Amino acid sequence: MPLVPPPFDPELAAALKLLQDEISPGLTPDEIDAVRHDAGAELLELMDLTLCGAFEAEDRAVPGPEGAPEVSLLVCRPTPTAAAAPATGLPVIYYVHGGGMILGTNRDGVDSALRWARELGAVVVSVEYRLAPEHPHPAPIDDVYAGLLWTAEHAEEIGGDPERIVLAGASAGGGLCAALALLLRDRQGPPVIGQLLMCPMLDDRNDTVSSHQMAGVGLWDRTANETGWTALLGERRGTPDVSPYAAPARADDLSGLPPAFLDVGSAETFRDEVVDYASRIWRSGGTAELHVWPGGFHGFDDLVPHAALSRAARAAQLDWLRRLLDR
Repeated sequence: MPLVPPPFDPELAAALKLLQDEISPGLTPDEIDAVRHDAGAELLELMDLTLCGAFEAEDRAVPGPEGAPEVSLLVCRPTPTAAAAPATGLPVIYYVHGGGMILGTNRDGVDSALRWARELGAVVVSVEYRLAPEHPHPAPIDDVYAGLLWTAEHAEEIGGDPERIVLAGASAGGGLCAALALLLRDRQGPPVIGQLLMCPMLDDRNDTVSSHQMAGVGLWDRTANETGWTALLGERRGTPDVSPYAAPARADDLSGLPPAFLDVGSAETFRDEVVDYASRIWRSGGTAELHVWPGGFHGFDDLVPHAALSRAARAAQLDWLRRLLDR
């Protein structure tokens, strides 16, 4: 019996029809260059990173992994008022962009982190990592780790508190944040107090019920998922020889991790792997808050921000951060 995909939220379904005129659910390896060209880098460069003067934004080039190029960080800190000295000791949101491991820059999606930071009084550091297939695993996670080390060591310099760093990312960025949390635990690296994983890309095996249900449907299906994971892992994808620092779902032990927020749409490829990851955190004695948004497709809250479901998802993300930071 063929698997029937769950229905989309009606408001999102109408938007999805328009989006699919420009974005197809399946991405093949030979389309990567074209998609990168059409990714709107010019518009991202014009983005107001200050949110109308609320932040001071600067690019920093910091030491990368040993033998590798420097890592580019976008640092955005609240602008001091005329009557106040620059704020210090603020929470730091360390943001990792999405893009299926093959697309994106440190501008992608950072507007979400900036909105949280404006509400909470926080510094944002957004990391740019090398992309697959030109730079397969471990290049992306190594860059993300190097950027976090710099952020922790220089937190006070940028107005932040090294004891209050939160990891946040969407899609591939969410997967890299989960991998980073594992790496920090295992290497006894700088402490982080939470991980906000939005529709995270966690499992290279691409063989859950939801991945089959959503084949050819939505905005990131099995074909696109295989393209992204194969770019990152090559022939190792789907084999036993995959590191949890590449695909966090491969980790045998999810204990000792910082509190996690995970969310995902009910009508997207990643649904089942995200639900399973949260369940395994609970089974390991950890703390996780899980939201499965009914009728949501991949990235709905970013792509259709004014929909009722998107507003609910964004409110839940901000509320979790507020409780975590006691703001």
